[in-house]
Amino acid sequence: MELLHTEPALFTGLVFLFSLLIGSFLNVAIHRLPKMMEAEWHAQCAELRGEPVAESPRYDLWAPRSACPQCGHQITALENIPLLSWLWLRGRCSACRTPISARYPLVELLTALLSAVAAWKWGLSVQTLGALLLVWALIALAFIDLDTTLLPDSLTLPLVWLGLLFNLGGHFASLPDAVVGAIAGYGVLWSVYWLFKLVTGKEGMGYGDFKLLGAIGAWLGWQLLPVTLLLSSVVGAAIGIAMIVLVKHDRRVPIPFGPYLAGGGLVALFFGAELTQAYLAQF
Repeated sequence: MELLHTEPALFTGLVFLFSLLIGSFLNVAIHRLPKMMEAEWHAQCAELRGEPVAESPRYDLWAPRSACPQCGHQITALENIPLLSWLWLRGRCSACRTPISARYPLVELLTALLSAVAAWKWGLSVQTLGALLLVWALIALAFIDLDTTLLPDSLTLPLVWLGLLFNLGGHFASLPDAVVGAIAGYGVLWSVYWLFKLVTGKEGMGYGDFKLLGAIGAWLGWQLLPVTLLLSSVVGAAIGIAMIVLVKHDRRVPIPFGPYLAGGGLVALFFGAELTQAYLAQF
């Protein structure tokens, strides 16, 4: 432990390698959590209709083993090494040669890089542990929302409570600031949702976005919510306009806001205090 304290590069490297494994697990969670939610909804609907709930094979984050969706080939341990296996296989299934999406190694690399930044910034500390948990959760939520326009309560709600629990020690914000951050984060987007609905008669965002911003507020405190909202709104609007103009994206098809909130939260985690101080220094 003393060596890790005195050698930040060693600690950062170990976190990078470990987080590659976490990134591999996040790929599983991103793919399976929406399917697990869908199966649960079907079971609940069948129960409400008074129909028997059919028994189905176990399907969760741990079982069954990962397999090629095209041919069913089970992924071996050697084929499941983060980054290296995808490169070794040249991005194709070893059995049927079906292409494997480059997003899998990209998620692993993104997870490892952001985790390494947290390790370098806070060193061997409680803050690093909290930052890693927040980074991993935000990556999973961003990609799930990107794929399905869903932000699972099974991730957002525990993230709120974890943020408040973590800030009992005031590691990123004081507990009062964290509580106000959770309330304000949820309340701001809740108000925008209802104002937009009253004016247009349409729903502008989902309830998951409220909970996600509430979770970010619980972790970082209310002071960093403006930075998070500003960054996510500006980037989201720019990308949304570009998609409509350049690739003719149908305006009636919703664009998920969760990835932009997650990105804004990550920037606020690493640079929020500096950005806020730089802005206030102008006045």
